[in-house]
Amino acid sequence: MEKFEKLTGIAAPMPLVNIDTDMIIPKVFLKTIKRSGLGVNLFDEMRYDRQGNEIPDFVLNKPQYRDTQILVAGDNFGCGSSREHAPWAIADFGIKCVISTSFADIFYNNCFKNGILPIVMPQEVVDVLMKDAEKGSNARMVVDLEAQTVTTSDGESFPFEVDAFKKHCLLEGLDDIGLTMAHVKDIDAYEDKMAQARPWV
Repeated sequence: MEKFEKLTGIAAPMPLVNIDTDMIIPKVFLKTIKRSGLGVNLFDEMRYDRQGNEIPDFVLNKPQYRDTQILVAGDNFGCGSSREHAPWAIADFGIKCVISTSFADIFYNNCFKNGILPIVMPQEVVDVLMKDAEKGSNARMVVDLEAQTVTTSDGESFPFEVDAFKKHCLLEGLDDIGLTMAHVKDIDAYEDKMAQARPWV
């Protein structure tokens, strides 16, 4: 997993509330167990018509938002089923940070495990960030995880809270496997000890 330290990128405004995981990645695309390849189907039913053509008015189809790395969303983002494919699709598209007033718990935790920083902000702050995101590709936000701030293209900075352990994992690029492998020497030592103490196992 890539380290997340400071991100400077284009932010896309998506003010819809209650965007659930089926909207993020419809169930028809859940057949894969690979984390890659799902970005093209992110928000599939909103991005494409029934013939598979892009819907020009959808925010991520607009030229200025095709390279979006930050998503400013409405309340209760990631609700619905607990599919981990949702953060997989977001990450594969290239989005590394989602900002909202609230997230569904399972989706929120899955984001950290997949290198995405979900940030909870008060509504009045999200309103400011949403307006800034509406400026398009000329307006770039800065998300500084170490300092725990989000800065608009105009230089207005807002602090955010994040769990210290989850912050550490993102800064170091550690998912669950990475956390385990950080203790590989201790694990090997334990296995050797058990092999000597109970060779019949």
